[in-house]
Amino acid sequence: MHTCQSHRLGVGFSLLDQQQPPEALEMAPKKAKRRQQQGEGGSSNVFSMFEQSQIQEYKEAFTIIDQNRDGIISKDDLRDVLATMGQLNVKNDELEAMVKEASGPINFTVFLTMFGEKLKGADPEDVILSSFKVLDPEGTGSIKKEFLQELLTTQCDRFSAEEMTNLWAAFPPDVAGNVDYKNICYVITHGEDKEE
Repeated sequence: MHTCQSHRLGVGFSLLDQQQPPEALEMAPKKAKRRQQQGEGGSSNVFSMFEQSQIQEYKEAFTIIDQNRDGIISKDDLRDVLATMGQLNVKNDELEAMVKEASGPINFTVFLTMFGEKLKGADPEDVILSSFKVLDPEGTGSIKKEFLQELLTTQCDRFSAEEMTNLWAAFPPDVAGNVDYKNICYVITHGEDKEE
């Protein structure tokens, strides 16, 4: 890939992003990208970084995580939502680390800001696509599952077995074992599957 730690195919709280479907958490700040490309200065209003539909999806995710509905995501909220997803033995220090990613209490604006900050440095789609094309000299638009899995589990910032399972669930290979990397690039940068 472009850099060893380029994209882990997920953002946000490290344990949560492995459990959510890609469309729920992987949305690129489209307006911020357009401003950056046009050379405009950044806005201090985090809501201007996202499309309205993206803000709504983040609000739905926030509401799911905010188990006690007090408007703040706490360690208890995280523990409860992870338990509903089968993560029963999450250590207190892991929860503490997730909460400490924010500078203060995690209300919706802070939650949205955290995602905006994590996505702000995302490579543009053409850069990610070019990285994959290096692995596809014939230009087929796909790579063999085994080859991609070997790279992701043995090089640089290695994927765990669970992360690989999540990757194949989100981007299943075709019957010949080929993975459509163009779709992966699109989802990383746009947050949803292409309409075919």
